Amino acid sequence: QVQLVESGGGLVQAGGSLRLSCAASGRTFSGYIMSWFRQAPGKAREPAAGISWSSGKTYYTEAVKGRFTISRDDAKNTVYLQMNSLKPEDTAVYYCAAKRGTANWIIHEYDYWGQGTQVTVSS
Repeated sequence: QVQLVESGGGLVQAGGSLRLSCAASGRTFSGYIMSWFRQAPGKAREPAAGISWSSGKTYYTEAVKGRFTISRDDAKNTVYLQMNSLKPEDTAVYYCAAKRGTANWIIHEYDYWGQGTQVTVSS
């Protein structure tokens, strides 16, 4: 059974940092794109960052580029999202997701999702 379990969320002041983790289990994720999405209250789910598990190539949306860094640890089967210079508008539930094939942000193409972790940035 495939599981993606997020952790690391919390409350932080604007300008601060958090590191989210996504522990993946149940299969090998070689050939998968691992991505972080986020959803603020009353808003649609939106992408933040992605990484190719095989090549390590990374992808970022303009909203987070230069502030967030996605990475993976093969030995721990874990994907990380280092978030720096956090802003109140980064407040959202952050979800880890996995899809096969080419990298994109098409939500319905993602096969697996975690339960989410709350990030709250105070001003």
